[in-house]
Amino acid sequence: MNIVFMNTLEKEAGDHRVTSAQVSIGEEQGIWNVYWNEPDSAGKIQQDQWYQGVSWDEMLSAFRQGLRDKVRSGYRPLVSTDLESAQGLSGKARMTQMLTYYCEENPSEEVYETLRAWRREQAAREGKAPYILATNRVLRMISVFLPQSKEELQQIPGFGEQKTTMYAADVLNLTAEYTRSNGFPLDWVAKSVDTVKFEAWLHAQKEQKLRTELDREVSKRKLLEVVAGGGSLADLQAVLTMPRRELLLWVEDLEREGYDMDPLVEAELASIPEEEQIKAWNAFESEGDRYLKPVLQRIIGAEELKGKELDRAYEWLRLLRLRFRREKERFASQAAS
Repeated sequence: MNIVFMNTLEKEAGDHRVTSAQVSIGEEQGIWNVYWNEPDSAGKIQQDQWYQGVSWDEMLSAFRQGLRDKVRSGYRPLVSTDLESAQGLSGKARMTQMLTYYCEENPSEEVYETLRAWRREQAAREGKAPYILATNRVLRMISVFLPQSKEELQQIPGFGEQKTTMYAADVLNLTAEYTRSNGFPLDWVAKSVDTVKFEAWLHAQKEQKLRTELDREVSKRKLLEVVAGGGSLADLQAVLTMPRRELLLWVEDLEREGYDMDPLVEAELASIPEEEQIKAWNAFESEGDRYLKPVLQRIIGAEELKGKELDRAYEWLRLLRLRFRREKERFASQAAS
């Protein structure tokens, strides 16, 4: 069984003693299990199964209800997470969520699409991913609140001083074309929001976040199982139904976290001629390993790759780079010792 969540809880047992228990969520072949492990009076661990089944909602409901009962009996989690509590936000974080909620309830699609078009064109000019310029949430807020000055634009959460300096002129030119019904500062939003509906929205957001986190944990364990078994990117794609580029980014993240990705590297590089790998390795040493494009140009010379051939070249170079960086770190460690 894959344990995707576990937390320890403690409660006072008198005479300066503490009783420790554990709650866990596990998944095996699509079956969810929730367990509570608590010592009896003799210290022997007793296990209660709070849930077993395929329903996410039923599992989560059983988990929350069981946890609420244990908290009422005196247990307190050592690590507080959204799993245990739906406590409200406070201060700046709560206000940011309230602004997000207001924008979802009062969308301005025409302005939003105009801003998205600007972001797409600007990102292409800079060679950046669009979300680096501004996230969808930020664009939503700009489209609804329509800032008319740099000072107002900086009051949009996520659009700070640096981005204002870089993009204020473009953004304000767009928002100036529209008339707004309310101005800045945005403290009026708190008075216009239905508190009950907002709290329900907050709860739904936390539920979705939890679902995403647990789904990702399950997918992570499946990925590690495929890699450990010598599987390829095609095998990973078949199991996880994710684009290959996303899989590669995830593999790189896991490598940085210390997981062994070498079986995957070995499986993918098996079809690449050793001569090509040596050229790429030498290119990493001369060009550095931060960017892949100079390395690829060094390997292919004047020849240009397109389409799937280009994608494939970048794939195996990313994987070879994992091995190169590992070797570089090993040599640096040996030199320092």
